[in-house]
Amino acid sequence: MDINPNAASGPRRAIALRDAAWAQALARRLSQTGVTPNAISLASIACAGIAAAALVAVPHVPVAAAFSLLVCAALGIQLRLLANLLDGLVAIEGGRATRTGPLFNEIPDRISDGLVLVALGYATASAAGPSLGWFAALLAIGTAYLRLLGGTLLGTQSFAGPLAKPQRMAVVTGACLLAALLLPLGFGGDVLMLGLWIVILGSAYTLVRRARDIAAGLR
Repeated sequence: MDINPNAASGPRRAIALRDAAWAQALARRLSQTGVTPNAISLASIACAGIAAAALVAVPHVPVAAAFSLLVCAALGIQLRLLANLLDGLVAIEGGRATRTGPLFNEIPDRISDGLVLVALGYATASAAGPSLGWFAALLAIGTAYLRLLGGTLLGTQSFAGPLAKPQRMAVVTGACLLAALLLPLGFGGDVLMLGLWIVILGSAYTLVRRARDIAAGLR
């Protein structure tokens, strides 16, 4: 989600959907119900948890059930991103920012990333899958750390990709849906492994790029 969504000001990730009429309307509705931005941030963890549980169960159920679980995982990931969008809209555009907002922005995001990426590793049903999932989660945390470190050292945070959080989750969502379609052909696990490798390689490059940009800024 956006950087510092529950603060009155600060750098924010460029998200086209933030200006969408339906997103603005939904944020207004949530503001009127009294739901807090921090609660929405926490709800993103629940969505990621549902996606992770579905992914972990995929290798242990018949094909028909695995299809449903993969679709459920993709939906859970997208709901997580929707919560990431709405907490910032409710906080800033809705005027409900809190001093603890930055914590509720960053910590749930890191937990959600870890849940989804580690679970993706287990979903591959490969011996190396779990280790690769944990490695992907570590890289994701590393990219976020460098973004925040850049903000501390340079006064500005870099959202440079190619695989920042939205792109990572797009890759995982796409892998889940494609794997669901290819399950009957026996390629579901291979597709999930391919998605995991894309996340790993893209996140590693993103980490290096952000570190290089920070170094250039310090020079």
